[in-house]
Amino acid sequence: MNWIEIEIYTTTAGIEAVTGSLLGLGINGFVIQDPEDFREFLENKEQNWDYIDESLMSRQDGETVITAYLPENAQGLDYLEGVKAELNALKGRDSEKAFGRLEYELKNVREEDWANNWKQYFKPLCVGEKLLIKPSWEDIPEGENRTVLEIDPAASFGTGQHNTTQLCLELIEKNLSEGDRVLDLGCGSGILSIAAVLLGAESVKAVDIDANSVKIAGENAQKNAIPSDRYEAFCGNVIDDEGLREKLGTGYDVVCANIVADVLLAMSPIFGGFLKPNGKLIISGIIDSRKDEVLDAVKAQGFELTEVRTKEDWTAAAFIMK
Repeated sequence: MNWIEIEIYTTTAGIEAVTGSLLGLGINGFVIQDPEDFREFLENKEQNWDYIDESLMSRQDGETVITAYLPENAQGLDYLEGVKAELNALKGRDSEKAFGRLEYELKNVREEDWANNWKQYFKPLCVGEKLLIKPSWEDIPEGENRTVLEIDPAASFGTGQHNTTQLCLELIEKNLSEGDRVLDLGCGSGILSIAAVLLGAESVKAVDIDANSVKIAGENAQKNAIPSDRYEAFCGNVIDDEGLREKLGTGYDVVCANIVADVLLAMSPIFGGFLKPNGKLIISGIIDSRKDEVLDAVKAQGFELTEVRTKEDWTAAAFIMK
């Protein structure tokens, strides 16, 4: 397998936050180059050095760089969109700019080339018992009678290729009833909320902290012939913005959130406020090592766990609000 190298620029103070986000996405291999470590090395009085190469000396200046490796395939691009969403979320929380600029560079490929080449990987995909996810350039297989959800690779997480998305779609299909009202928290491309409408939801509201994701989700809803009176997308942070929570309202039959463990933990106290009695909560994006922590936090808010699904190292779960 070929790998794409991504360098993320932060500070010493940002290392824990950035690496935690990478681990939450399932990206376990990374290298940290921190100027502070090298300065400590130079100041170590127990060592005597006759000569230190000039290129090494330059490491005491500049930014902290975290280098990670993504597979050069469809899932790798989904990981990249996850990284971008996490960096945007960190920027939003870093009011004092302690984490540096939180930007990234791809070292051995141009992002637009990778996205264009992705067409060779992105084929029609059956998910659950009812859905067929396909890009616009692929034809529907002859004789296929599944519900077709059309979505193209774009600058937003969620194309159906990642295990977390597939698990969440399976649980939505199982728990959704005709005419339900659905809220999608952290909508990314809008794939979950669009699937909900195609599977019978009466209306959906979708939310993301990233304005570009909100734009793309709306475009994808139009691409799937969903009228605007059944699909609304909002930009904002539901954790911190009480006004946004009031605008979204309550009484939803289903709330879904496919994010990462830390954000699910932060959202756990507010999930119940969106749901009607006996409403259903579906969460995904949970790396296996954080499963018990996240599920216990949601149960502590009065939810009853009804189902857990796993695929490789990922977990999704369904709950009922009591």
